[in-house]
Amino acid sequence: MNGVLSATDVHVSYGETPALRGSSLTLSSGEIVALVGPSGCGKSTLLMCLAGLQVPGQGTVRFGDLSLSEMSARHRRDFRARHLGFVLQFGELIAELSLLENALLPGLMRGASRRAAEAEARSLLEVAGVGALSGRLPAQVSGGQRQRAAIARALVGRPAFILADEPTGSLDSENAATAMDLLVAQARRHQVGVLVVTHERSQLSRYDRVVEMRDGVCHPEGQR
Repeated sequence: MNGVLSATDVHVSYGETPALRGSSLTLSSGEIVALVGPSGCGKSTLLMCLAGLQVPGQGTVRFGDLSLSEMSARHRRDFRARHLGFVLQFGELIAELSLLENALLPGLMRGASRRAAEAEARSLLEVAGVGALSGRLPAQVSGGQRQRAAIARALVGRPAFILADEPTGSLDSENAATAMDLLVAQARRHQVGVLVVTHERSQLSRYDRVVEMRDGVCHPEGQR
């Protein structure tokens, strides 16, 4: 399957209010892209379309030869489980599960045995610097540690792409840099494509490409 996730001429409106006005964005396997812009410009809406969580009113969203726009809700759910990892602003770990139990879930969802999923989760938690905390609940670790565990979870099962929505928005500058260093390094190592929705402009040099969104339209870096 073609390792490309793309949105083409996507339009989304909430009632009479347009959120996306013909947005197009292509993410290739192994590419790390930042999507920047002010609050309310449509960044998260575009990410939701790429994830199959939002069906555009017009335009197409494709993963290789598959059209997400034409899939049923069940098939879009299966697509997310098999091919996508997610990192959200507050980690969004399941409160009742340990860091290890949270991290191994994507492996199980992609058909790995419990043993294989747990081994991969332990390895990635170690790389993330939270291996010693793997038995703790999310409430028993710091915000930075939770976010590193969330990044490890997103990588388990080798997704084709990771979609990250303000992944460092709740962290201080030091923890934010640590979390992003981890995400970028591991994504490059495993050739996972990453789209990061962010307000943070101070470290854009880490990305392969920067796309700016204004008023529901994507503009390549430098295009005004």
